[in-house]
Amino acid sequence: MRHEASVQMSATQDGKFGQKESSDQNFDYMFKLLIIGNSSVGKTSFLFRYADDSFTSAFVSTVGIDFKVKTVYKNDKRIKLQIWDTAGQERYRTITTAYYRGAMGFILMYDITNEESFGAVQDWSTQIKTYSWDNAQVILVGNKCDMEEERVVPAESGRILAEQLGFEFFETSAKDNINVKQTFERLVDIICDRMSESLETDPAVTTGTPNPRLTDNPPPLPQANCGC
Repeated sequence: MRHEASVQMSATQDGKFGQKESSDQNFDYMFKLLIIGNSSVGKTSFLFRYADDSFTSAFVSTVGIDFKVKTVYKNDKRIKLQIWDTAGQERYRTITTAYYRGAMGFILMYDITNEESFGAVQDWSTQIKTYSWDNAQVILVGNKCDMEEERVVPAESGRILAEQLGFEFFETSAKDNINVKQTFERLVDIICDRMSESLETDPAVTTGTPNPRLTDNPPPLPQANCGC
């Protein structure tokens, strides 16, 4: 019986997608994603909402870096998302930037109620360009859109900045679960599009039905034909 090894997709320094066999047979592809931005913009809550569908209002500052794993499916391929939650404080910056290498996607987050966090987006964007590979995909996220009465950053300002930086843009709320899943789905779609351009072999993850939806559920098992 033929045994098909899973393939881990990672970015090499020259901007190409590399392949290497993995002993973990529970996925076909692995995407390393990072959530970055100033402290207290809601990165950890955003990750917990997506990975565990949970939310807590208690603020606990991330120390260094942490991650969660979530498996999604596209065109019958299992995609393992390794999502890193980074600390926003300056004293952890050397630690967190070390994880940029090999990341295929970034969620760059600011708080719509915090002008300083929005002003820092340009610096975070520069760090992505400095420490990650050239073709890393980025989505700019304005979080805490449920706090409309406390808003200080207009949505239009976020859209304009995202356009200037060449990023896509979402406003989200981890608390009210607004656009959280959609942000991750879009980031994975962009990465898959890039893969289809970069890979000459095994493009199955991006072929098949037009614009397939990402799903948390595995594909149904094929039904055996009855020969009786």
